[in-house]
Amino acid sequence: MKIKIINPNTSQEMTKNIGEAGRSVARPGTEIVCVSPDFGPESIESYYDEFMAAPGTIEQVMKGDAEGCDAYILACYGDPGLQGAREATTRPVLGIGEASLYTASILAARFSVVTVIPRIRTMIEEMVAGYGFSHKCVSVRTTPYYVLDIERDPNGAMQALRDEARRAMEEDNAEAILLGCAGFAAFADDLEKDLGIPVLDGVVCAVKLAEALVELGKTTSKHFTYRPPETKRFAGAFERFGQSGKSAAAE
Repeated sequence: MKIKIINPNTSQEMTKNIGEAGRSVARPGTEIVCVSPDFGPESIESYYDEFMAAPGTIEQVMKGDAEGCDAYILACYGDPGLQGAREATTRPVLGIGEASLYTASILAARFSVVTVIPRIRTMIEEMVAGYGFSHKCVSVRTTPYYVLDIERDPNGAMQALRDEARRAMEEDNAEAILLGCAGFAAFADDLEKDLGIPVLDGVVCAVKLAEALVELGKTTSKHFTYRPPETKRFAGAFERFGQSGKSAAAE
């Protein structure tokens, strides 16, 4: 099978690291292709960034159908563009935030998300609530690190992540830790050894879930909510999305 991981930001170094994380758990016979959009923000740390990242992310899903992809993973913890992407293809589309929450709910009664800068706490809390996991997520904790800081100072980022994860265990009684940024993927195994509880990277969770869905032969339901978008003209810079939508609707 062929799984396309889409890093919604345009950081090529992060895209490379995300691809490596996905391949590290993919089973033999699974091809992992990891890309980022041709346009959009270099990192995602606000509602504005998420909205700006969504069009390029959805476009990569549309391209993937022509490339023979069997499933898609959106590798930003806020899952920008996820619902629109599901309308644009019949293949399964997973967000790493959603994938980590479902996986954590099986492994632990209570868990915490540890993420990047404080301003995105509300964004993550709203996402958790939207997926119906507020009763299990006991806290969303943040670090002082911006997304691109993780690449520049991995040792410092790991320490900040470790400190907040320990506080989540001691103060919030968290029984698992969810890494709230795809840039944290490389830290998951070491952090789990340090803490002695499950530490979940959303990229890894999404790859395993995507493999299972493809092997089960399941596709995105087109009965009602996720049916293809209605064909219509798009103006200006978005003109090509109207044409892509027409193709998706005809599939």
